[in-house]
Amino acid sequence: MALLQASRLAQTALAASRVTGSWFARSITNSSVSQQAAAQPLAAEDGPEEPRWLGELGVIRTDWTRDEVTDVYNAPLLDLVYKAATVHRIYNDPSMVQRCTLLSIKTGGCPENCSYCSQSSHWSDETGLKAEKLMDLEPVYEAALRAKESGSTRFCMGAAWRGPSQVGPRQWDRVLEMVRRIRGLGMEVCTTLGMLTPEQARELREAGLTAYNHNLDTSPEYYGKITTTRKYEDRLSTLAAVRDAGISVCAGGIIGLGEEDQDRVGLLLQLATLPEHPESVPINRLVAVKGTPLQVYHSWR
Repeated sequence: MALLQASRLAQTALAASRVTGSWFARSITNSSVSQQAAAQPLAAEDGPEEPRWLGELGVIRTDWTRDEVTDVYNAPLLDLVYKAATVHRIYNDPSMVQRCTLLSIKTGGCPENCSYCSQSSHWSDETGLKAEKLMDLEPVYEAALRAKESGSTRFCMGAAWRGPSQVGPRQWDRVLEMVRRIRGLGMEVCTTLGMLTPEQARELREAGLTAYNHNLDTSPEYYGKITTTRKYEDRLSTLAAVRDAGISVCAGGIIGLGEEDQDRVGLLLQLATLPEHPESVPINRLVAVKGTPLQVYHSWR
């Protein structure tokens, strides 16, 4: 969509330059008339009322309406870039970029049936991805050391779980110890482990967890077409547990799942109306993996 908008802007600019060339030649002979006209004050015109989101640009609020989000979504690309950069500079140092390292500590064998994910056990035969065991503590700690030496300030760990409740206490305790050890390096620690209970969120916070990633994926209306092994409310409940535990929330979604523009608006509306805005909002573009139900969106089909 961004490339299309950029292309249209370029085409418009080219057409405008051709018209401007012929207009400029004619306008030279009429310069005195133009100067006289320019000297006359223009009558004031009542324009449309400025949208609230423009008048309150940069104000943190959680009462966004669907119409407002749609208005933002349909705004010209470069206008959005400019306004986003303006807001970013209000709250952040524009010269700062955080370097993070992500490690999969448990790959494959997930019991969820997210149609975009190659780690689901529902189509492991088609993808050829074999389930692996949870990594031991020391290899994970050594990976975090290497990440820190390379300049990363945040270390993120992901496990292909429905949630910690599906595993035994020894595996869960191992993850908590990973968080403690890596936090002890002076690094921020982020995890994505599936759905959490309030108690599990508190245990992660006590271990020193900085942030928790739990994407909403898409709109509530389209969610049932992406997975059927959990509900949208389950995702929101985990975000609430994380937020209530005092852990920073990282939540976004995926585009290219076959959704419509209204579903993208719906996702943004959900994120914008959470009790507190997520610290980070990752927007991913689907990488269709062969063997998953959404492989149809890949060019090799």
